[in-house]
Amino acid sequence: MRNYLEKYLLPVAMILGIAFHRELSLFSPVIPYLLSLMLFITYSRVSWSDIRLTRFHYILLAIQYVGGALIYLALRPFNEVLAQAAMICVLTATATSAPVVAGILGGSISVTAAYSIISNLSVAFVAPVFLSLIGDSGGSISFSASFWHIFRSVMPILVVPFLLAFFIQKTIPRVHRKIQSAQIVSFYLWAAALTVVIGNVTQYVRLQDDGNYTLEVIIAVTSLIICFLQFYFGRKIGTRFGRTVAGGQGLGQKNTVLAIWLTQTYLNPLATLGPGTYVLWQNLVNSWQIWRNAKRKHPK
Repeated sequence: MRNYLEKYLLPVAMILGIAFHRELSLFSPVIPYLLSLMLFITYSRVSWSDIRLTRFHYILLAIQYVGGALIYLALRPFNEVLAQAAMICVLTATATSAPVVAGILGGSISVTAAYSIISNLSVAFVAPVFLSLIGDSGGSISFSASFWHIFRSVMPILVVPFLLAFFIQKTIPRVHRKIQSAQIVSFYLWAAALTVVIGNVTQYVRLQDDGNYTLEVIIAVTSLIICFLQFYFGRKIGTRFGRTVAGGQGLGQKNTVLAIWLTQTYLNPLATLGPGTYVLWQNLVNSWQIWRNAKRKHPK
């Protein structure tokens, strides 16, 4: 029953989000709390000694941040919303579930988890810079004031759970072990958060409906291309370091709940279609990878 539920929880969450978008949009204030709890459980999975940054991790971080800036600058002359949607798909951190998928595919859980943690922590410092520079404040707020406002909002969500997990690991190891054994809770929290954010995206699109979906289609196709490219180049880079699976999941599998929340809060809400559709594309890629891996292990 549990395997069946986990297998179909993603499509069920997305269908519920679309079907009950009006009701679910009222729950948007709980998203930051769900994110914090998800990250706390994920951070509890890895000990401090597992976090060893290597050249492999630095290359992925450079692609995440430099790539996010370049794709925004490249697409901005064509359309600002499209540029924001594409940028957030590259900029956002690695999904908290990436180490689990990496393990299923036969990759290194510790390497992927280390990158997931440093990716999510570094976003707390880097994202406010990006969002302050490109966010629409009408020029009424200075960069420093905008940066501090965003940093103060993001820090508790991304960094405090890490500090709390580290504190509990060092001071209350018995509680820490119980949290480690309850990692599946993070998966269900993610499904709940995904349902709410999909509802928010759907509600916004419905309110903005003008009968012309050209931009929406372009954003969806762009996020599809970005998704495939990030998985492809992540695996290529990972292969050079003997970390093929970790590279693909680290760069391609994104924390889309975080991306959607950041976009809805600080950028043009229509740009949430970028990470909103990225949810679908990355899970199609993951499903195909898991199916191919299972077929290789059991060809008959």
